[in-house]
Amino acid sequence: MIDTNSLDWAKGDGLVPAIIQDAATRQVLMLGYMNAEALQLTQETGKVHFFSRSRQSLWKKGETSGLSFKLVNIALDCDQDTLLVEVKPKGAACHNGTVSCFGDDPGPGLGFLAHLRAIIKKRKKDKPKGSYVGSLMARAPKRPAQKVGEEGVEVALAAVSESRAAVAEESADLIFHLLVLLESRDLSLEDVVAVLRKRHAVRAAQ
Repeated sequence: MIDTNSLDWAKGDGLVPAIIQDAATRQVLMLGYMNAEALQLTQETGKVHFFSRSRQSLWKKGETSGLSFKLVNIALDCDQDTLLVEVKPKGAACHNGTVSCFGDDPGPGLGFLAHLRAIIKKRKKDKPKGSYVGSLMARAPKRPAQKVGEEGVEVALAAVSESRAAVAEESADLIFHLLVLLESRDLSLEDVVAVLRKRHAVRAAQ
């Protein structure tokens, strides 16, 4: 929780910019402004609130559009005058219908893996006819596990004797099937990263 008294409200005449970031893809979704009341409501309700400079009033993201933000975490910057708000978005972030107010890239950089995981998760739930992911999930975890083993060997062979492009292609196959395998066990790369972080912390302390 962020103590509202710890912010430098005077610098922005009672307002601070709030950078909204997708907690999974790490994509910046939009920039809004909060006053002390908006920050307090955001933390109390778990739904992101802003202060509209044009209307001079509070508003909750999604109150009319249904495209809401579920609060995950809030961090305060070093100057105590800017907030980084991590969220789980429901629907497109922008009123124009794009993923973010800065464009329609579903997940820049490694954040695309979180976007891909969301698609795999939806295929698992909906079981659409003719879906490759669906066919793997129907035989999970054995079939996805088999594919991970096969693709792992392909990556190793490509690394030894094929081009850099071939290594990238085979690695893409491996990562895709690993995502499917993890989802079949109700896991994600976030769970894997959590293990890596824990190991890193232990070794850094040694």
